Amino acid sequence: MADPFLEIARREGVGALLDEPVAGDNAAPMSVGELAGKLKRVVESEFGFVRLRGEISGYKRVASGHAYLSLKDDSAVIDGVIWKGNVAQLGFTPQDGAEVIATGKVTTYPGRSKYQIVIDRMELAGEGALMALLEKLKAKLAGEGLFAASAKKRLPFLPRRIGVVTSPTGAVIRDILHRLEDRCPTHVLVWPVKVQGAGSAEEVAAAVRGFDAMSPETRPDLVIVARGGGSIEDLWSFNEEVVVRAIAACSIPIISAVGHETDTTLADFAADLRAPTPTAAAEMAVPVLADLRLTLAGYGTRTEKCARRYADRGREQLTALVRVLPRRDALLGPQRQKADDLGARLDRGLERRVVVARGQLDRSAGALRLSTLDRQLERARDRLAATWRLVESLGPNAILDRGYAFVSARPSGAVVGSADAARAATNVTLHFRDGQVDAKVERAGTKAYGAPKPEQPTLL
Repeated sequence: MADPFLEIARREGVGALLDEPVAGDNAAPMSVGELAGKLKRVVESEFGFVRLRGEISGYKRVASGHAYLSLKDDSAVIDGVIWKGNVAQLGFTPQDGAEVIATGKVTTYPGRSKYQIVIDRMELAGEGALMALLEKLKAKLAGEGLFAASAKKRLPFLPRRIGVVTSPTGAVIRDILHRLEDRCPTHVLVWPVKVQGAGSAEEVAAAVRGFDAMSPETRPDLVIVARGGGSIEDLWSFNEEVVVRAIAACSIPIISAVGHETDTTLADFAADLRAPTPTAAAEMAVPVLADLRLTLAGYGTRTEKCARRYADRGREQLTALVRVLPRRDALLGPQRQKADDLGARLDRGLERRVVVARGQLDRSAGALRLSTLDRQLERARDRLAATWRLVESLGPNAILDRGYAFVSARPSGAVVGSADAARAATNVTLHFRDGQVDAKVERAGTKAYGAPKPEQPTLL
């Protein structure tokens, strides 16, 4: 039975709400993913690998390591992707505005219904594009002050250790070592790196940063970044931004010796000094040992001559002063004469003193007779005897002979001359003619012996 609603819709020209088979239609519907897969297969089978020339726009590298960009010309734009492994193989760092030739496979990205090119290899489109990229990067880094003269460091006069960043197998390192050996043998630290090709710029930058990160006891005093000559493509690693920034940020003075004299890289502008060749860099790094010795010998000779000149000039001045100084006899003559005069006067004075003393001795000897001395001795004895009799009469023992006594305190032995002194002393000694008697002083109103008698007798 036919649907009445469908019949009404057909009569009124209204579309059906549900999908229904139509007579003569045998095409089955496809999903969006199926269509995208078919388009992807068609595009990849039709074009395969292609080479595109265009200008880079919107270049960016994400955290996964892959890079995304757009290639454009004056009429069209195509998106591009470079997988992580291929980014590391590029010989330069892509930048917006650079004209390149990209080789890769055209495909589609179903997630956004876009076609794109998966780039396997990319080169700059000719030397003109390469130089344009170089000038653009140079202007950018110069604007940041990486090439400023005020940022240049002074090279050490005689470095103890020299670090060399170069290829370990090339002729450059042999030339540098040979020149250093000829001029002034110095301890050399070689950091081997690749100097061209994929990954060479990162190795050179890592070597410069590695020397700068060494401890003060082992780090070099000077670094030489060197490479032999070649084309601009061969030297392009030393134009990479990572190398230029590493050289500019290094705290060790750096000599750039990349290429021949006519070759110029951005590393030359960032370094503290540019050498035309690696051999010239070794010559700039150290002085000639023979010249240094000759210079030191010259300084020693000049110092010796200067010292001798001062000695000779002092000797001449001393000789001139000696000529104008008075003679020794002229200076010491008056003093010598005065000394002789005083000596003569001393002799005469001593003789006069001896004569006077001898006269006094003779007069004293005449007065010293034996009878006179006997009389003087007798008188002295009489005076001594009279004095002793007076002393005995005035002494305390004379009083004792007459029946008196005197009192002294015990134990000090001081004579007691009053009753108060005797009461104060308490213990005294009585001195008599024939001996001493110890006594004790009692206060008035007390009995010397026995205890006080009680007023009322006790019954006990």
